[in-house]
Amino acid sequence: MKIILNIIAFTCIGLASLGMFLPVLPTTPFLLLASWLFLKANSGWRDWLLNHKIYGPYIQNFLIHRAIPLRAKIISVSTLWATILLSAYIVNPIWLKTLLIIIAIGVTIHILSFKTLQK
Repeated sequence: MKIILNIIAFTCIGLASLGMFLPVLPTTPFLLLASWLFLKANSGWRDWLLNHKIYGPYIQNFLIHRAIPLRAKIISVSTLWATILLSAYIVNPIWLKTLLIIIAIGVTIHILSFKTLQK
């Protein structure tokens, strides 16, 4: 069972890595899930994840402060809208355009609902 939990956790880390570049795919929730899975697997990988120079701050900021840095919010929301608007321009069915805009609004509200991390 521990092996399965570790495999799922590493899959979550991969998805979180993609989420750093793809605006619709979240980063922090996948990292939090990976951290929890590593904890359940009783694995030293959780310490590695929490102390990782790239992934660690995402998790620690969220766990400690329940907040997102302003820079991350700006980059996330602007990349999200740039990608969604381009996609909505490219696709033809109006229902798909509408769906993309609704998703973008929902993700924007979700991101902005968290406190902004002050340095």
